[in-house]
Amino acid sequence: MRKTTTTPRARRLAAAAVALGSCLALAAPAGTADAAPADPVPTVFFGDSYTANFGIAPFHEDGERAFCFQATEDYPAVATRRLADKGVTLNVQSDVSCGGALIHHFWNEQELLQPGSGLKVPAQQGALKGDTRLVVGGMGGNTLGFNSILKQCSAKLRDQALLPGAPVDADSPAGECRDFFTSGDGKEWLDYKFEQVEYDLDEMLQRTSYFSPDAERVLVGYPRLVPQDTTKCLSAAPSQTELPFADIPQDALPVLDQVQKRLDDAMKKVAAENGADFVDLYNHTGSNTACDGANRGIGGLLENSMLELGNQPIPWYAHPNEKGRDIQAERVAAKIEEVLNR
Repeated sequence: MRKTTTTPRARRLAAAAVALGSCLALAAPAGTADAAPADPVPTVFFGDSYTANFGIAPFHEDGERAFCFQATEDYPAVATRRLADKGVTLNVQSDVSCGGALIHHFWNEQELLQPGSGLKVPAQQGALKGDTRLVVGGMGGNTLGFNSILKQCSAKLRDQALLPGAPVDADSPAGECRDFFTSGDGKEWLDYKFEQVEYDLDEMLQRTSYFSPDAERVLVGYPRLVPQDTTKCLSAAPSQTELPFADIPQDALPVLDQVQKRLDDAMKKVAAENGADFVDLYNHTGSNTACDGANRGIGGLLENSMLELGNQPIPWYAHPNEKGRDIQAERVAAKIEEVLNR
C-alpha cells in the first residue's frame, strides 16, 4: 500500500510515470470561461452500476455490454438532456459505465457475470480522448466490497446468487454483523478496503488527467441508503411485503450508514487532492433513502426492480429507482453547469 506525504501534483506526476512507463509532464488545467461554452463539450461518462442505473429498464442490449445492465435512461442521459434544455450541449463521446465495475476496471478489462464467463468489456479509460473536455462518473462501492458487507449482515442475501460477492466471514452469523464490523477482523478488513479505495481512486484520477489533459473531472458520490432514523426501516414501503433492508438487524443499519458516509468522505478527499470536482449525493438524499416509503429514491434490497432475467424479476439490491435516478441527474447537471461556467 502506497504511503506518501507529497503534494497532490507531485503524487500525480510520480504515479503517472510509474503506471504508464514513462516520465511525463501533465498539461496545465484548461482555461476558464465566463459562460458555458457555445460549442458542444466532448464528454465521457464512466462508472459502476450506480452510474449505469442498474434496475431501470430498458437497458442497452448490444453485444457483451448487455451484461453491464446500463439503462438507456441512466443519469448521464437524463443529465445531458437537462443541460441541453438550459443551452449547455454535451457531445457524449461515450458512456462506458458498467454494473459490477471496480475502480481498477478503469484501467483493466472487466469480466462480466461470473468468473470464467468469458464475457469481457475493455478498460473504461479507453474511452478517453485527447480532445475530451469533461469526464464524469463514480466508482468505489464495489472496490470497498459493499455487496460483501450486505451479505455479511443478511442471511437472505447470502442465498442471492445474482448478487455478486460473498460475505466477509461466512462463519460469522449475519445477526452479529454490527459487532463484526466494529471490532476485530471485520474492522481491520474495512480499514484495509478503505485504503484500497483511496489508492485506486487516486490512480484513476491521475490516469484521467494523463489521457485527457484538458478535461474537467467530476467524481460523483453515492446517494444515501439508510436514514438517520432507522425506525423508518421497520415498515415495508407501499405495495411491498419485504422490509427495505430485508433481514439486516436494525442495530446494524447505523453501521451501514457510517460505512457509506466514510466512503463519501474518502471520495471527496481524493477528489480535492487531485483538483477534481465532487458531487455529494449522500448529503442531499437523506429524505430519499430506501426507508422513505413513497419518497424513496433507493429500491429495497429485495424489492423487485424493473428488470427480469428468464421471466424472474431482479431485485433492486439497494440501487436508485427512477426517482433516485432523477435526483442523481439533477445534482450532476448542476455541478457540470457550475464547472463549465467557471
